[in-house]
Parts: sequence; structure tokens; C-alpha cells
Amino acid sequence: MHRGKGMKFVGDSRVLAPESRTPKLPKDYSEYPGKTEAFWPNFLLKEWMVGAVFLVGFLCLTVAHPAPLERIADPTDTGYIPLPDWYFLFLYQLLKYTYASGPYTVIGSMVIPALAFGGLLLAPFIDRGPERRPIKRPLATGFMLLALCAMIYLTWQSVVTHDWAAAERQGRIVPKVTIDKTSEGYKLAQQNTCITCHGENLQGGPGAPSLIGTGLKPEEIATIARKGKGGKMPPGVFKGNDQQLKTLSEFIANLGKK
Repeated sequence: MHRGKGMKFVGDSRVLAPESRTPKLPKDYSEYPGKTEAFWPNFLLKEWMVGAVFLVGFLCLTVAHPAPLERIADPTDTGYIPLPDWYFLFLYQLLKYTYASGPYTVIGSMVIPALAFGGLLLAPFIDRGPERRPIKRPLATGFMLLALCAMIYLTWQSVVTHDWAAAERQGRIVPKVTIDKTSEGYKLAQQNTCITCHGENLQGGPGAPSLIGTGLKPEEIATIARKGKGGKMPPGVFKGNDQQLKTLSEFIANLGKK
């Protein structure tokens, strides 16, 4: 018997030959027509185009309606009611309701927004269906429409119920005026409690307008001092005589005049 005669070479079928190995790559997006597309440049280009349209529209809006300026913020003015930007008006309105304000402020300011935005963040993990048509995703579409309608309604309510006239008075830029606190007119204002509502410098206070640069004549100011105005200033506030009233009215009418 010769050396090596009768030897067999057995191959293992579990080991693939190098030439038969193929890389495990994901299928091309073209194999799923109408369901997906290439991220670059198809999808990204669409996103950029939509973003550019909104950016141009926003810039046109800011040019046509510039943001109004108000007076310098005064931390000591507790009567000033700030108004948030338009995209937070729905939360501002939400805090006006009974179970989202007062002792329930935490619910309106933290719990409800946390549930809403938390649900939005978890939506991709909860709704993992392959369908992209809204009609085929009733739960996700329903919740999004509900949230959108709630935000629109609350924003609208915040706009129509806000006291814009009072807000304009609060934020009005009042020129700085040096008031002679030793004058007879200022002393009369102190005696008749004018500074209690209108501030020590007569710049205005909670619910009371500024007395600087009113544009009113002394006679008009005297009438208001005697008869009051609206429901915020009752009649009979001024307790002095006619000569004192004339002095006070002229003092207030000349405030802010150059």
C-alpha cells in the first residue's frame, strides 16, 4: 500500500467559500416605491425648501409688523401684567382656568404641559405602524388634531379676553420728568392721595394711568378730580377748595411739557 493511497478530503458545507459571500446591505429604497426615498438629496432638499419658505414669510411678517417697544422694566411695579409671546398664549390662557391656577398652578404650569409634550416625544415609540397616511393612523391623527384645536382655541381666547387698552397704558413709554416735590402742586397731590394710586413720581401705578404728559387741559383735570372717571377713580377724591384745585390741575397739566 502506497503512502497516501485511499485518503479522502471532506469539506464542511457550513463554511462558505470566499467567492460566495455577499455583504449584508439594506435593500435599495427603489424596491419600496411610494414608501421611502433617499435622504440625500431628495428628502433633505424638500426640508430645506419648506424651511426657506417659512423663513422668508417670517421675515416679511417682522418687517411689516415690528415688535412694539415698551417702557423700561420696573421690578417694583407689581401692577404690571406681562403678556407672553404669541406661541405661549395658549399656556397663558390655560393658567386662567380654575383647575390650572391658584392652588392648582402646578397642574396648569407643569403637569398638563409635561403630559402633552411627553406624549409628543413618545409618539414615535408608541405608534410604530408602517402606514404614513393620516387616515390609516386614527389614534395619532386624532390626538394631534385635538392638541392643535386646543392650542388654537386657547390662543384665540387669550387674544380676545386680554385688556389691550390697559396693557398699552402699562407699557407706554413715559418721558422722564423732574418733578419739583417742594412745589405747592405736588404737596396738594400728596394731601389728596394722588400719589397713592399714581405713584410717587406720578408715573402711574396698578390700574392708574400716568399723570405725565396727559395732554389734558387744567379744566378737564379739575373735572376728573371732582367727579371722578370710570369705575377706577371715584368722585370726591379731591378735598380742597377751588383755588387749591386750580393749582393742582395746572401742576398736573404742565407735567411733561417742554
